[in-house]
Amino acid sequence: MSLNSARVESLRDIIDRPTRVISYPKKADGTPVYTSEFFGENVFHLQQIAKALPKPAFASFLKQMRGRQALDRATADAIAHAVRIWAMDRGATHFTHWFQPQTGTTAEKHDAFLTLKSTFTAAGEEVTAIDAFSGSQLLQAEPDASSFPSGGMRTTFEARGYTVWDTTSPMFIQEGPHGTSVLYIPSVFISYNGDALDEKTVLLRSTEQISKSCVELLSLIESVPVGAQPRTSHVFTTLGTEQEYFLIDRSLYALRPDLKTTGRTLIGNLPPKHQQMDDHYFGRVPSKVMATMSEAELELFRLGVPVKTRHNEVAPQQFELAPIFEEASLAVDHNLLTMDVLSKVAHKNKLKVLYHEKPFKGVNGSGKHCNWSMSTDRGENLLDPTVKPETNYRFLLILVSVLHAVQQHGALLRTSISSSSNEHRLGACEAPPSILSIFLGEHLNEVLDSIEESRPIKNFSMPEIQTIKLGGTALDVKVASLPSISRDLTDRNRTSPFAFTGNKFEFRAVGSKQSPSFPVTILNAAVASAIQDVTSALREQMGSKPFPSDADKLAVIKKFIVSTKNIRFEGDGYSDAWIEEAGKRGLPNIRTCPEAFEQLLNPAHATMLTKLGIFSQSELTSRYFIMNERYAKDLLVEANTMRTLLAQQILPAAFEYRGSLAQSVQYLNGIEGEAQSPELEALKVLTPAVKELQSAIVSLDGAIAKMHTIHDDAVAEAKAASDYILPAMQAARAAADRLEVMTADRYYPIPRYSELLWF
Repeated sequence: MSLNSARVESLRDIIDRPTRVISYPKKADGTPVYTSEFFGENVFHLQQIAKALPKPAFASFLKQMRGRQALDRATADAIAHAVRIWAMDRGATHFTHWFQPQTGTTAEKHDAFLTLKSTFTAAGEEVTAIDAFSGSQLLQAEPDASSFPSGGMRTTFEARGYTVWDTTSPMFIQEGPHGTSVLYIPSVFISYNGDALDEKTVLLRSTEQISKSCVELLSLIESVPVGAQPRTSHVFTTLGTEQEYFLIDRSLYALRPDLKTTGRTLIGNLPPKHQQMDDHYFGRVPSKVMATMSEAELELFRLGVPVKTRHNEVAPQQFELAPIFEEASLAVDHNLLTMDVLSKVAHKNKLKVLYHEKPFKGVNGSGKHCNWSMSTDRGENLLDPTVKPETNYRFLLILVSVLHAVQQHGALLRTSISSSSNEHRLGACEAPPSILSIFLGEHLNEVLDSIEESRPIKNFSMPEIQTIKLGGTALDVKVASLPSISRDLTDRNRTSPFAFTGNKFEFRAVGSKQSPSFPVTILNAAVASAIQDVTSALREQMGSKPFPSDADKLAVIKKFIVSTKNIRFEGDGYSDAWIEEAGKRGLPNIRTCPEAFEQLLNPAHATMLTKLGIFSQSELTSRYFIMNERYAKDLLVEANTMRTLLAQQILPAAFEYRGSLAQSVQYLNGIEGEAQSPELEALKVLTPAVKELQSAIVSLDGAIAKMHTIHDDAVAEAKAASDYILPAMQAARAAADRLEVMTADRYYPIPRYSELLWF
């Protein structure tokens, strides 16, 4: 079967294929089980640990979770025994330490509960099969550290590394094949020397530092006497990750080597209709997609993932899933679990999830909007402005700390979201720009401006501002059945990479494919450092007084309002005018990944990260090399994939079509003489396009060859990939896309955008 025939058969299969049907849980009488009743049923919650342990042992475990002491062997053994029984009663045959190496995904190695026990008697050795799981097996495992990215911290002959149970994230089971399941133990991954080899260790460090910084500031402004117990003993960073993704048919996906290998289409033209009609966003969800969403949600509910929202996104075949806010580390685990479950369920439904930030040229790409805030152990949101933010000095001190963090370390935040895939999305008029700025909205800007200018605030609490009256219009056409609705004090700005959205900040620039761990780690670190600066300024302002007065607080708030004014921007972040304005303000505009990666070793940022203890200098250096190496490898894989696709499929198809035209011309000339046939005109247009593509492939080969001349220098490879590979691929794509338009459909070997984006 030719590739074109396979394409046609795949399209027929899409039409004829029945939708997969599953059943949500029901009670014995056939009535539905409420979601809340089976939510988290596949999670080994803290309540189960409490039941399994004596009260003193459970109290000890809680202290360990809060970082006050190590987990003793007896407690670990008791938990291990309890979780094994719980998991095996639910079909578990294996357990795994589930961790986040610096590969952009998760990793796991499964071990069976089954073991052999030897008993020696007079008759000889008797071997008995038993199920066992010890505390030491629960606490740690040993994957090969040299086989994961380490940036030089581990060599081939230094293989030892450890996964260690993260007690702050609950264990859970996932269904396996044939009715079995696997117990998952969320873990960190460290080297033999204790260096972080993963994304989670540094995230946990950053959450501890932001808690310490916040508690110190809150103790000061809440007037807690020295030696007294502070009102706030811990602060949590909270996170809600909006996950965007594409869903396409798996049979068509299998016919696109570029999608299979790189996650994006390296060639292809937009169909006549794509997103220009604005009819896909929030439109009716296709039945096959709804079936996939619903089944994935069922699995996620059982896993305790609080998914809340689902809808169509802007581009065709693009969708979004968003959860309820959780503590940041758990939210990251749940986001990675969501991506995994969604992929598995889509596979069962004969679909393929694309998490790449830009799988299709010309339509909107995908992001992972990280909604970030801070909450005290009393449940108070530190970014809640309350009714009168102008007199809420705690909120204002935290707010200016965030402003100060982005002003000081915006370039580092740009680094945290830099990758070869997200580079296609940033700066386009569909996604946040690569210049980091903060949107606060009209109300908060007025609050800050009034403090800076020492004047009364404009009245933002008038009834006409708070409500929109839908019962009548300026034309006095009344619709009495429609009630008045409340209106937010501030509009939203989707062009801002870092926007305040009521009681949180939305970090919109994070890529859809990447783990939120690293961006949130950097954000936590920058804010923790900024809060320390604000606290120091407050101590200096209050002098020898035991507690700061309102005037002291206001003076410090004003100081940071003035110093951070350049980072605030309320306008169109997509406009050329903003790029020019940002340059005048001195804001960095980091356009390429290699340039962004350099910020990790910039002393202004590196000193902050190492001083806080979130990274050691060796960990920073290793991550710098890992990011450069990953970038270079990504582009080299894309270039080789493109070269193979063009040379083995696109050019041969063009040759075949060209040959067919030539035969037609020759045949018609034999009948009509030297008449200028339409076929000859088509041939004259097609031939230069074929030659152009051939020339582009030669140039692409040259760029790949330049990459192969560089050895053992990840930084040089990344720069060469940016300088040579990217331009060569862009030129080759332009030639291939022109040729696609000219090639008759019966000869074109791979699914076109018109087939991939509509099913």
